[in-house]
Amino acid sequence: MIFGDFARALAQLGDPRFRRVLWLGLALSLALLFAVYAVFLGFLNWVMPDTVMLPYFGEITWVDDLLSFASVLLMLTLSIFLMMPVASLFTGLFLEDVAAAVEQQHYPDLPPVPRIPWRDAVSDTLAFFGLLVIVNIAAFVLSVFFAPFAPFIFYGANGFLLGREYFQIAAMRRLGRQAARDAWRDNAWQVTVAGMLMAVPLSVPLVNLIVPILGAATFTHMFHRLSGNRSG
Repeated sequence: MIFGDFARALAQLGDPRFRRVLWLGLALSLALLFAVYAVFLGFLNWVMPDTVMLPYFGEITWVDDLLSFASVLLMLTLSIFLMMPVASLFTGLFLEDVAAAVEQQHYPDLPPVPRIPWRDAVSDTLAFFGLLVIVNIAAFVLSVFFAPFAPFIFYGANGFLLGREYFQIAAMRRLGRQAARDAWRDNAWQVTVAGMLMAVPLSVPLVNLIVPILGAATFTHMFHRLSGNRSG
């Protein structure tokens, strides 16, 4: 059933309304990754010599190598760790647009719903972003002491958090905040599994750039399926 939700989300990539949000999200994700990477190189330039030797990447300098091949490879490597929080930011700001496009295409008989106030969306997004950072730091520390279980710790923690956040935001549009939390508790196991499946490709460079939009659409389908709403 989870894969059916994903298949419907994937099939809608050609929808102009859906594609607009996709390209906007891709642009913002890339911009954020590049900005974080620029800050990272700036920090290296401040604390180290102008030329820095990094394993596998060779010499990296602040300005000259910012757009070099080795520099781009390093940015993609960093994206493995950065895309989890980037995905959380993207989700909170654009999930409602994705959900609206999904509902117009697949659930046209549902009544329209008012948009979540921008202040609430930003507040919830920043709160979840902070939680995600704290949990990932804790997961990293645990992984150091329990190295053989590092993948399970990393994907388990992020899958739980991402699944809960994606599902609750999709549900909150229709049910309200408290009822959305109750819906998540009733389906926590299935939502967590779906979140873990989404967390895995988020650690794959380039592929992780399209995962947030597909995840948002997938969890919208999941919410409606669990609510008994049939796709048209």
